[in-house]
Amino acid sequence: MMTHDTFAAIDIGSNAFRLLINYVERDGPGKKVEFRKAAFIRVPVRLGEDVFTRGEIGPEKFGRVVEAMQGFAHLIRVFGAKEWRACATSAMREAKNGPELVAEIEKKSGLRVEIISGIEEAETIFEAGEAAGVDLGGKSSLYIDVGGGSVELNVFNGRRRAWSESFLLGTVRTLKGKTKEAEMERYKEALHRIHKEYDPRVIVGSGGNINKVRKMLSKKAHGKADDTLDVSDLKKLHEELSAVSYDERIEKFGLNDYRADVIVPALEIFLTAAHACKIDEVIVPTIGLADGVIHSLYVKSLKKS
Repeated sequence: MMTHDTFAAIDIGSNAFRLLINYVERDGPGKKVEFRKAAFIRVPVRLGEDVFTRGEIGPEKFGRVVEAMQGFAHLIRVFGAKEWRACATSAMREAKNGPELVAEIEKKSGLRVEIISGIEEAETIFEAGEAAGVDLGGKSSLYIDVGGGSVELNVFNGRRRAWSESFLLGTVRTLKGKTKEAEMERYKEALHRIHKEYDPRVIVGSGGNINKVRKMLSKKAHGKADDTLDVSDLKKLHEELSAVSYDERIEKFGLNDYRADVIVPALEIFLTAAHACKIDEVIVPTIGLADGVIHSLYVKSLKKS
């Protein structure tokens, strides 16, 4: 007998915040589970622009977040979500008025927001990979999630997580000139250590920028799976995008205004990892924090039943 439940996840990131609502269907105990998207809304409010320059979220963005969360709350109720969870990441972790915004959101919408650590963010994104059925054939792999305020790394030997870390190297942070040289060096040192100790053979990438790159390069897959990219193609795209202005990226490459600037520093983060670990392929399974949150909600619901 097929079971059907609805789950919702909210990801309040540094570059944007998102609502994902999934139908989760299963034919019965031990049968395959299908996560089917019911709704997805992305609101391009860059909290990181405020936080990484002045340490707090300004009044304009503060109000927009509260209004958006009120709308999200209505949609969660309309879709009849069995369970939901709202998580905030790098910008909210660093904002002096982050707790104040969390309190205002709960007051106005009834939604309780959890400000999660970088490590929990990385672990939850890996759960998204599991839910998406990423099959690496037992290869050692490096999971990289590039957000607006931070970069999350996970190293896996087969299905066993061997190493996890978070870095303050997000794309919005970089654009605002708030990336510290010491943090970039820490990232590079970590990558060299990962290469030496674990020798990952493939990168699994997540985040809005690498998903956009996948779509842009889909015609250059060289006969490979749709979600597998050659690092050489990433290098060429990075060169092409870096050679033109922000406006030309929008006109020539058809990028949205909220993507045309951050896509270049995102590519640089992935290429740095590929070079340090001598990796030639990047798998992009279209996963993110919200997917991982829904997967964890579903697993917890099974334990309750």
